[in-house]
Amino acid sequence: MKNVSVIVLLVGLFVSCGDNVTNKTMTSKILSDKVDPFIGTGGHGHTYPGATVPFGMLQVSPINGISKWDWCSGYHYSDSIAVGFSHLSLSGTGIGDLADILFMPINKEVDLSVYPKSRDSITYKSKYSHSNETAKPGYYQLYLDDHNINVELTTAKRTGYHKYTFNPGDSQSVIVDLGFTLNWDRTVETIITVEDEHTISGYRYSKGWAPNQKVFFVAKFSKPITGKNVFADGSKIEGNKVEGEKTAIQLFFDNADSNELFAKVALSSVSIENAKGNIEDGGFEFEAVKSTADKSWNSALKSIEVESSVDSLETIFYTAMYHAQVAPVTFSDANGEFRLETDSIVTAKDYTAYSTLSLWDTFRAEQPLLTLIAPKNVSDIINSMLAYYETKKILPVWTLYANETNTMTGYHSIPVIVEAYLKGIKGFDAEKAFEAMKNTMMQDERGLKYYKEFGYIPYTSIDESVTITLEYAYDDWCVAQMAKALGKTEDYNFFLKRSEAYKHLLDTETGFMRGKSEDGKSWNEPFDPKYSNHRVQTDYTEGNAWQHSWFVPHAVKELAELHGGEDVFTSRLEQLFTESSEITGTHTSADISGLIGQYAHGNEPSHHIAYMFNDANKPWRTQYWVRHILDTQYNTTPNGLSGNEDCGQMSAWYVFSSIGLYPMNPASAEYEIGSPIFDKTTLNLANGKTFTIEAENVSDKNIYIQSATLNGEDFNDTSIAHKTILEGGTLHFVMGPNPNKNWGIKK
Repeated sequence: MKNVSVIVLLVGLFVSCGDNVTNKTMTSKILSDKVDPFIGTGGHGHTYPGATVPFGMLQVSPINGISKWDWCSGYHYSDSIAVGFSHLSLSGTGIGDLADILFMPINKEVDLSVYPKSRDSITYKSKYSHSNETAKPGYYQLYLDDHNINVELTTAKRTGYHKYTFNPGDSQSVIVDLGFTLNWDRTVETIITVEDEHTISGYRYSKGWAPNQKVFFVAKFSKPITGKNVFADGSKIEGNKVEGEKTAIQLFFDNADSNELFAKVALSSVSIENAKGNIEDGGFEFEAVKSTADKSWNSALKSIEVESSVDSLETIFYTAMYHAQVAPVTFSDANGEFRLETDSIVTAKDYTAYSTLSLWDTFRAEQPLLTLIAPKNVSDIINSMLAYYETKKILPVWTLYANETNTMTGYHSIPVIVEAYLKGIKGFDAEKAFEAMKNTMMQDERGLKYYKEFGYIPYTSIDESVTITLEYAYDDWCVAQMAKALGKTEDYNFFLKRSEAYKHLLDTETGFMRGKSEDGKSWNEPFDPKYSNHRVQTDYTEGNAWQHSWFVPHAVKELAELHGGEDVFTSRLEQLFTESSEITGTHTSADISGLIGQYAHGNEPSHHIAYMFNDANKPWRTQYWVRHILDTQYNTTPNGLSGNEDCGQMSAWYVFSSIGLYPMNPASAEYEIGSPIFDKTTLNLANGKTFTIEAENVSDKNIYIQSATLNGEDFNDTSIAHKTILEGGTLHFVMGPNPNKNWGIKK
């Protein structure tokens, strides 16, 4: 009896432990379930809903076939027509390109001899409904109403997978159209080859935003090809190979044995052989690849875990984390090779080469976020930039498919490099990087000739002179910090002095940075701080004087002094947020969006401004305005972003700001403190340590910091160092409904 009792007790304990394990597993968060890839696909967000993996080479996504600004990713939520599914997409940019290697399943034979002049004349297009559309990290599904086909997409790092389910008895066919283009992308040369009954290959050379884009591909199908119609430049061609400016092929498959057809596709910038080397081994294990993609996203999302009683906040947060890790994209092949814009082939040794470097946007918060959640990627990105530097001995500005687009102002690869180095991220040659930064800032292109001659750029010399001057001043400050870290005193003093260029442009009477003539005295007249002219005959980039007069992140205290002191400075900051939102001019920039007064959260130049109150001894105003931006500029609808996502920057701002931090000056290696919205945030750092941020009593009304402790000790600072976070620990805030005007004040 005694032994029986012991057995019963042990069984009970075992069952109890099993229940606890099960309950813990059941309640564990599947973070990918909290992501909604449709957020940002409406409005001006310009994101795509298709399948990709973290920093993956491919973005397999639906294409609507419209060439307009809000369709820059190839897709817009307002649409209901699909023309196919491409393998390269841009996430949230303002310029449309890519949509390369278009596939479209169809259940009938169509004529591809006449190339359509608009979407209306595309013979293979289909209507669809959002009620028959699904998107999750690493997976996308759409039912094509006109073709009665269910399309499912998933992807590995370098291979895209398609699953097409046809109606029983319907013809099974796939169109591959290499001549399809969006916006100003134009094909130069295309080739399609039917290699065997399961395989096609080819390439697509095009000229667009990327002036020399060469994409090679290979596609394998789960069924043998039973027939084909091949077209080149309006003519039907016999044989297994077709070439021309615009080529397309319709493939036919046997419908007898299965309603399902699978395809897998790999790309390369180098060659068809490299594309074959990129394609995943094995068969067409769609569900297994989908599961692996989901696991990779869960791992990437768990680098920051947040806790809130408000589900929508977690949805916005994890979607932002998702969008912050779809770009930059893997560019080097499995063997390390990749093509430069000069057509030379180089090899990434001991690193992965990346492209889609939207540096004007991403240096502000996206790249700083990666230093916390993906530091290895940061060193690889820097090595990629140094490889691109070798083509013209100038660091990249905006790199697309290894092509320098020279889009936007400044050389913001520089703060990315300096920030990484000062945060202890190695894996790249610091001396080579410094040489590249110094050479870049000492050459004459893109206004630097005038900047060196006058100490600023006169408005009579080039357009956007104010913005360019301010951004070069910041780049100079960054070079100076790198020089200091490397013991290069002469370079440090030179670039530090040059970083004061902003002082030339501040009109202290009005409080605005203004265009100045070559004489160093007279301003550009007439002056209207609300006036915007998009990219031409203007002193400001995609904005106006209200939005661009604050870009001095490296010298906020000095800027406040130039304004006449902290009170004058903060009064003008307040006016930015409370001024009327009228934008004057006849050719205003569409990028000016997400307006709060004249503050434009929909475009990146405004992103640091709310945090400037911290350095002017009014941190409670930073807390107020940051929370206001969080509450009003993001939501869970397709229109949930107030402006272009811009390769992760819009989302990275939310990730940082929602947990209570922001890299106002990224290269300072410090984070400003704002107003956390989550009860608890856990940073799972790459070094194995954790840093926790707690916000006691936080709510939609309790937005102000009452007090704070760091590892149990009083904490009364409005910034925290990156190295402090890497050490691990707990930053605990007590929140309340009224500002504590003593917390964070520097006496």
